[in-house]
This record gives sequence, C-alpha cells and structure tokens, in this order.
Amino acid sequence: MIIIVIIVLLVIFSVVFSFVSPWTYVPIAADWSEIDLLLTATLWITGAVFVAVSLFMAYALYKYRQSAGNRADFEPENKRLELILAVATSVGVIAMLAPGLVVWNKYITVPDDAKIVEAVGQQWSWAFRLPGEDGEFGLVSTHDIYETPFGVSASDPAGSDDIIIDDNELHLLLGQPVKMVLRSIDVLHNFYVPQFRAKMDLVPGIVTYFWITPTRTGTFEIICAELCGVGHSQMRGYVVVDEKKEYNEWLAEQETYAKLVANERNDNVEYAQNSE
Repeated sequence: MIIIVIIVLLVIFSVVFSFVSPWTYVPIAADWSEIDLLLTATLWITGAVFVAVSLFMAYALYKYRQSAGNRADFEPENKRLELILAVATSVGVIAMLAPGLVVWNKYITVPDDAKIVEAVGQQWSWAFRLPGEDGEFGLVSTHDIYETPFGVSASDPAGSDDIIIDDNELHLLLGQPVKMVLRSIDVLHNFYVPQFRAKMDLVPGIVTYFWITPTRTGTFEIICAELCGVGHSQMRGYVVVDEKKEYNEWLAEQETYAKLVANERNDNVEYAQNSE
C-alpha cells in the first residue's frame, strides 16, 4: 500500500508542479512560435501518458495485491491488448512527430530575402562574417584557416569586401530574415540562442545552417549546446538585435577582409622595422 500511495502522490505533485512552477520558456525573440507549440504539445502528450501509466500501475498494484485465496493466472499473450497498445502508441508517436516534420520543412526552407551571416566556432570562442557590398562570400579553404582570417582565400576577389567580426558579439537587424551559416574549425559545437528557439550543430568539415527572423530588440546570449572540451562552459557570445539606425552605425564600424589584411601587413612591417 505504501508504494501505491507514493505513486499517486508523485502523480499529483507532478501535475500541480507543472501548472504552478515558476520556470517556463524564456520570452521568444524570433519568428519561431511553432517550436513553442510543438514543445507544449509534446509536454501534454507525454504528461498524459505519464499520468495514465502511473495511475494504472497504482490500480494494478491495488487490484492484484496479495491476499488469501488469490492465485496468479499465467497468460502468455493477449492479442487484443497488444493491438490496443500498438495502436495507442502509434497514434501518440504520430501526434508528436507529424507536426514536427511540418515545422522542420519550414526550418530548412530559407526565405529568398534572407541575409546571410556566417558563424565560426572554435575552442572556445565565436567569430562572424558578413558578405560585403557584392552580397557574396569569398571562398574559404581549410588549408588557410590559420593563415588568413576565417580561412578566406586571398585569390578570390569576392572575399575582399567580406566583413570580418573577430568578436563574440554579433548584431542583427530587427525584422530581417537571417540565414545563419555555421562552420567549426576544430570540434563539434552548437550555436544556440534560447530566445530564438533555433539551434544547430557546427560539424567539422560540413557547412550547416538554420534561419531566423528577429522579432524584438535586445541582447541575447549565445550558448554552445554541445560539449566541446574543458572550456565548453565559457564558450559564450552575444547577439544584439538592433533597429535600423543602430544596426547601420554598428555595421559601419566593422572592418572588411581587405582592410584587416592591410592592417596586419602594416603591423608586421612596423614590427620588423622596430626589431632592426
């Protein structure tokens, strides 16, 4: 009887806590309310299954408890029960997965007017690249990743006006769809901003992506959501969503690849002259 009471109390506590808990989703800051709906639907479905299974266990323990005169009856199979369980389980799984496939299709279908931003992760920092006035990224090479910023090929003229942001802070324009192109220099990372509800792994040797449309201004923390080494917890960055005026002012302060290379060349010359 003690086990039955514990199970029932656990169910009651879990249900009540779900409704009165002070913890909930952080306020959303991107056009991905569908993901919140999916999470909520999954919580309701799995919660209902948890309550039903737990109460059934309590009922079975009470009804079939040991008592004088009761004798166990061995029943190797029950086709009717197996059919009911199979159908019920299938319906529950479909109810959780089918809407997710619809949202996933939207998740990987980038709008035509989306701007492109590249995020590069490495142990244990973030850096970003934006296309310049030509709207195109320059080619990159893994062979040049430690020789030039972002591994941008010096022989590709399209890369000269690329905007290099060698900093953990990225600015985005409010209401502008953005395709986040993700690369990793070393190990597996994950780009995750909880308020955007969108996340994706950065896989070495593969370019991954997702897209978002920021819906409110503010500063939001970037978290690496994939264990990537001893400094994993320190791999933080920030996304600042700006109005147009503030965004343009920030953008005007950033350096292009050509200017960054020229500054590095001048610094090397000055260092060589001072060393003589």
